[in-house]
Amino acid sequence: MRPVRRGSSPRSQDFQDYQDAKPILTDRLGTYCSYCERRFPAMLHVDHIHPKSVPQYRHLVGRWDNFLLACGTCNPSKGTQAVELDEIYLPDRDNTAVVFTYRPDGTVEPSDAAGVSAEVAQRTLTLAGLARTHPMPRTSADLLKQRLEAWLVARDAQADLGTCPESAAIRRRIVGQAVGCGFFSIWLTVFAEDANMRHRLIEAFPGTRDSGCFDPITAAPVSPAPNHDALPHGGKI
Repeated sequence: MRPVRRGSSPRSQDFQDYQDAKPILTDRLGTYCSYCERRFPAMLHVDHIHPKSVPQYRHLVGRWDNFLLACGTCNPSKGTQAVELDEIYLPDRDNTAVVFTYRPDGTVEPSDAAGVSAEVAQRTLTLAGLARTHPMPRTSADLLKQRLEAWLVARDAQADLGTCPESAAIRRRIVGQAVGCGFFSIWLTVFAEDANMRHRLIEAFPGTRDSGCFDPITAAPVSPAPNHDALPHGGKI
């Protein structure tokens, strides 16, 4: 999951209609699902971290800090499950760039990075419907296929850059491909040894640089996340 910073609320009070937050969220975070990282230019939902359908969270329906963006697959996967912020990793308050490992076969697993709780990471994947076992096998297969395709595109881009590593034009083209494709974490993994490309990718995806989760010099992940907005249970990793 791509770490992001949503920033402070543009309003002094809660949103009367939470849908009004969508254009502001997409401006600050880009048109990407906060969970699976796919790009959806026109079909994203305002995601309630604490589900709006759960009575105990009803007072948070219009709360800015309760919003992320989710696709039509990840949003219903979360459904009506109660969310304990200290028991999951979230991209707006944790450095989720170090929490998960993205593999060339399209799978996503908890990483073995220092400080990462495999149990919490797995719980997060299950909550968003990103675990290996998904209640809708067809959905899981489709997402796996899309991640595989993203890997192939990123690998081809890396090979192109290898023919002329000093070419700023090729690097700009690769960033354009990544932004158009989505799956930020796959691109960042493919270019793990290229700090210049990592910086370009971090800069190109809205809200990522602002998260403070990457070193401004080396582009290496910073953990724990600085949690600039002092969100509850932030900076767990």
